[in-house]
Amino acid sequence: MLRKGVCKDIKTKTDKKKMRKNRLLLQACAIAVLALGFLSSCIRNEDPTMECDIETMWIEGDEYKPYFYDVNDMKKVVLSTESNPTFNVRSVILMPNKVAVHFTLTPGATISPENGSVQDFSNGDVTYTVTAEDGVTTRTYKVGFREPALPVTNRTNSFEDYEEVRYSYSQIYYHRFLETSSTGEKLNNVWASGNEGFCLSMLNRILSNLPGRPEEFPTYSDPNGRTGRCVKLQTLSTGDLGKSSHRPIAAGNLFLGRFNVTYAATNSLLATEMGIPFNFEPVRVTGYYKYTRGKEFTDKDSRIIPDRLDEADIYAVLYLNKDENGKAVMLNGGNVLTSPYIVRKARVASLPPTEEWTPFDMFFEGDKKIDAELLANQGYNLALVFSSSKEGASFEGAIGSTLYIDDVVVSVKNKEEK
Repeated sequence: MLRKGVCKDIKTKTDKKKMRKNRLLLQACAIAVLALGFLSSCIRNEDPTMECDIETMWIEGDEYKPYFYDVNDMKKVVLSTESNPTFNVRSVILMPNKVAVHFTLTPGATISPENGSVQDFSNGDVTYTVTAEDGVTTRTYKVGFREPALPVTNRTNSFEDYEEVRYSYSQIYYHRFLETSSTGEKLNNVWASGNEGFCLSMLNRILSNLPGRPEEFPTYSDPNGRTGRCVKLQTLSTGDLGKSSHRPIAAGNLFLGRFNVTYAATNSLLATEMGIPFNFEPVRVTGYYKYTRGKEFTDKDSRIIPDRLDEADIYAVLYLNKDENGKAVMLNGGNVLTSPYIVRKARVASLPPTEEWTPFDMFFEGDKKIDAELLANQGYNLALVFSSSKEGASFEGAIGSTLYIDDVVVSVKNKEEK
């Protein structure tokens, strides 16, 4: 099991070295799990007194319910990669300025300002510092409120914005795509990929403190787009460890949602949590692509299948994000195309190889009724997925398959249309 969180702001060199050593040991344990094919977690080698993470955060009080689309939005599970966790609200302007936020922390940790204390959010995010039980190790978070971003809706998304992310304390760096909010803020929690999970295939580099460059990852911001930059998705080998665990390839992917690294070493399908809250009825998705097919198609046992050709994949679904009992629903790589909660689905029928920028087009289809009131209150999620290998979730495909994506538009039905 990967340790939750990335503790920052180590105050002494000794503690920093210790943290790096412990983290690398834990990463080695996670890779061992992957390589051997076990689904059980490994023994935690890290000193728990150095853990300093927010695990969940929530707001209490019926008086706050009108400001949220759903009461479940008043509580949030904070992923290990998040340093700016936020609550989704109807309107940032209408949200009260002074709010008490409550936290669940890793065992023994404390937080400042005080847990559950009223803070003033009128000037934006509030910075919280979590201190581990050892009293030395700390991590800072910026907590705030956001109106959910509606990506690529009725406008062209050319994927110009990205950030370079460093994996833990290693010299490994990968790209993460950003989305622009209605207020112009760059958000890193709208688009996701499996890049962080791919870091597990670089154990030798991590242990040897060797570099890893963004262009070596399955998902990359390429400068040679149709308009400015673009998304480059490539199917890569996961090395000997991946091969021994029947996960020999990693398809490049980009999707609306988040990557939950907790499941990266044990169940990669669960790691891809697909979909974000959406309050429009999607009609059509258009864009441009280039595609090169890898030479040899292999199955999860690395056997070459001579008669099979790799294919790229682009699809989208609109689905109910609550079940019949009001429990949150989040689709993943295992059920994103088969879940009974899907109400609309779109998929590109074919993406023939091409070296030129070529348009693609897909329409949403489905007979299930969309509840207008539920839609207005973001009772649906939209998932939009791009992949360099159609069967990549099953670890089947061709190493070298490369898909470029640019200038994507999600067209939606106007609220006045019937």
